Parts: sequence; structure tokens; C-alpha cells
Amino acid sequence: MKFKDVREFITFLEGKGELLRIKTLVSSDLEITEIVDRVVKRGGPALLFENVEGYDMPVLVNIYGSSQRTAWALGVETLDELGDRIRKLLGMVQGPPPSLVGKLRTLADLIKMAGYQPKSVRTAPCQEVVLTGPDADLNRIPVLKCWPMDAGRFITLPLVITRNPETGIRNVGMYRMQIYDGQTAGMHWQTHKVGTHHERVALERGQERMEVAVALGGDPATVWTGSAPLPPDLDELVMAGFLREEAVEVVKCKTVDIDVPANSEIILEGYVVPGEVRTEGPFGDHTGYYSMAGEYPVFHLTAITHRQNPIYTTIVVGRPIQEDYYMGKATERLFMPIIRMVLPEIVDINMPAEGVFHNLVIVSIKKEYPGQAQKVMYALWGLGLMMLAKAIVVVDDFVNVQDVSEVAWRVTNNLDASQDIVIVSGPVDDLDHASPTPNLGSKIGIDATAKGSLEGRTREWPPDIAMSDEIKSLVNNKWQEYGL
Repeated sequence: MKFKDVREFITFLEGKGELLRIKTLVSSDLEITEIVDRVVKRGGPALLFENVEGYDMPVLVNIYGSSQRTAWALGVETLDELGDRIRKLLGMVQGPPPSLVGKLRTLADLIKMAGYQPKSVRTAPCQEVVLTGPDADLNRIPVLKCWPMDAGRFITLPLVITRNPETGIRNVGMYRMQIYDGQTAGMHWQTHKVGTHHERVALERGQERMEVAVALGGDPATVWTGSAPLPPDLDELVMAGFLREEAVEVVKCKTVDIDVPANSEIILEGYVVPGEVRTEGPFGDHTGYYSMAGEYPVFHLTAITHRQNPIYTTIVVGRPIQEDYYMGKATERLFMPIIRMVLPEIVDINMPAEGVFHNLVIVSIKKEYPGQAQKVMYALWGLGLMMLAKAIVVVDDFVNVQDVSEVAWRVTNNLDASQDIVIVSGPVDDLDHASPTPNLGSKIGIDATAKGSLEGRTREWPPDIAMSDEIKSLVNNKWQEYGL
């Protein structure tokens, strides 16, 4: 299952009864958000708004708004199949790599060797129309204002493409962009993200400009990769090719030296001046709170290219559950095998909607020795963007981490606060409003596993209450006789 572009995915979703076309006149200012918020929380379909007030461009939203649609977007029937594909790939490794970095590089090398490097083309649908000078105007695009206190209209599903000024290595990230006017926008790449690193390198090198391209509305697998915290040295477009089982076609931009996905709907070409900042925000964010105004880089537009009759694809974020929750669950399932390469005692992981990705991680482990839960906590905090996790809860292997009710029961029963809680300091997400200092705060680890004598207990740990298999079988056989 693969889709060349978002239009093929629209056709597929319509065939599955998973897309609704809305022909009623709607406003991009708050109204679409209220519609989408209700639909997502009810488990409703993807929405294509065909009549947006003041624009001749339709708005597509909620294509990832269920586990099933997200799985289809990534070329599988269920999200667990993503992990299965990675496990199969990792099975090709002959002997264990020597370190965590080595393991992640092995994965990157395997995917590269699988033959999914982007394929360059000379002509592309995304360049059917080329606009430069005064004709290149961000206000042509029906970008949404989502929430009442938002500082303006924000692009929320962009693939922001930059290159490392030293190495030339490409990065594709997903950073929101506030529209300031027709030619400039805020570029909200956060402290810990690769786009920020590229700007820092450009600033250190004294570059006057750092070229940037922004792709809007590509095929659904490629768009998703921009949100994924991929291992070092793994090009997002190569990962997209792996997911699609077909290389992503790319084309050179018209005014900047960057390749972009050829089958995108819209491309924004431009640059950032390293060190230049402007106030961006507030913005109603995926935490369910507004992220307040801050100083961020400025994107300067040099050209817009797009398909004939382009479709603007976007996403609404806000208090969970929203569409981005399902995108995050795909990341969780995809990276389970990678995490287990480093921590083989891990059985399962859940990053529930209530934790908005980085606030709560629940992990089950096959425990073999005292202190193993704490070892897992520290290892996870040292694993890429897992460093931003505010709370890590560790439970035993027989606990279903996907059942938050069961986890809460285990934690509140198994916790001895004086011994089972770890508090550490370190990096926190830019959007964390609770830390007294931006980007730096405290985090908590909770060991909710069963404890024994090796951990200093003098009391016997009680068994779970469970009916015997014999009685369960008896009742099963007589169930119809009870008349229940």
C-alpha cells in the first residue's frame, strides 16, 4: 500500500468511507478548528473543506485522525506492523554493534542499503505554477487561525527542509510557522531540534543567509516523517521511501539550492538570516495550553511553487485527543524495536494522549535484579529526544501499559514514595510552562514494579487477586444456564 501524493490518499479514503467533502462556506478563522475539534474527538473522518471564505484553495485536515487512517497513511493495516518491519530489517544485523550510536547508525545504514534513496527528477507537479516577486504571497494560502488567543494564522503541518552548513546533510523537520505578512513568517524550530542546530552552525560560520524550503501537502508517509524523531544520520526522505517501499521523487527548488518532494502540493522557498528573531506566538499548542510569545527566527519568502489547483493540507492541535496524537502513536510503535535494541528488558511502551508525547512515558520491563527500573529510566532519558520526558513510570512485564486504568492501579498500590521516586534535572521541552527556567527543569521517575527481599523488603509482597482457571472454565461452560 503506497500513495504517490495526497490526492491518491484522498481517493483511497473516500473509497473506505473515511473522508467527507464539506461544500458549505466556512471560515479559516476559528470555524474550521471548531468543526475539526468536534470531529476528531468523536472519531470522525478526514475532512476536505471545498469552500473556504476568501480563498479558491480547499483545506484538507484530519487525514491522520485515527489509528487506522495513520496506519494506511504509512502503508500498513495496523501500526504494530511498522515495528514488525523494523524488527525484520534489524534481523539482518550480523553481531551486535558496539554502542547505542553504533546501533542507530546500523539501522540508518540498513535502510539506506535497502535502496530507498530519493530519486531526482527534472520536472515535478509541485512546480506546475511558479510565483516570484510580488506574486509570491503567503496570504494566497488558506492558513488557519485555530484558537482565539493565537497571534495570527499558523502553518502547522509543514515539512521544513534545511541543510547542515558544514556537511550539507539534509534535515526535514516539522516546525510551526506564523504568517506575519505576505513575505515573512515565524520559524518555530525549538532549542533541541535539528533546524535550530543548523542555524547555530550557520551563525558560527558567519553566513548571511541559510536557505530553507517548506513542503506542504506531500504523500502522507513523507509528511509524517517530518514529525518523527529519527536516529542520527537517517534522512527523513530515505525513511519515507522505506515506509512507501518506493523512493521519494525530489526536484530542485527554483530560487534556493534545496531538493523538495516533487509530488507536494505547495512549496515555499526562502531563507533565514542567522540570528534574526521576531516575536512569535501565542499559539494554542498540542499540550492543551497556549505556548506564549517568544523570540524565533524569521523565514523570508523568495518563491512559491505549486500544483495546478493545489490542496492545502493542515492539522489542528490543542487539548488531546487531536490528530497529532495518532501521528505520535505511529512513532511509538515504529521505535519500539529500536529501543529494545538498547534495552532488551523492555516489553512495551505507552506514551498516552494525556502525556502529550513528552510528559508521560509508561514502560513495562522483565525485571531480573534490584534497581533495574531506575536503570531503564536513566537509559531512556539518555536516548535522543526521550531526554525531554517529564515522567517515566516503570511497571512489571505482566502489566498492560496501554491500559492507563490498570497502570494507575498498579502505581498507587505499589509505590513507596520515599524509595520508589527518582527526581532528576535536565532539559525539558520548549513548550513546558511548568519549569521555572525555560528549557531546563526537573523530571520524575516512578518505580511501580513489585519489590522483593533483594530490594530490602522485610514484608512479603502480596499476590494479585485472581480466580482459578478451574472455576473460570466451570463458569464458562455453564454461562448460558445462568440466564445472564
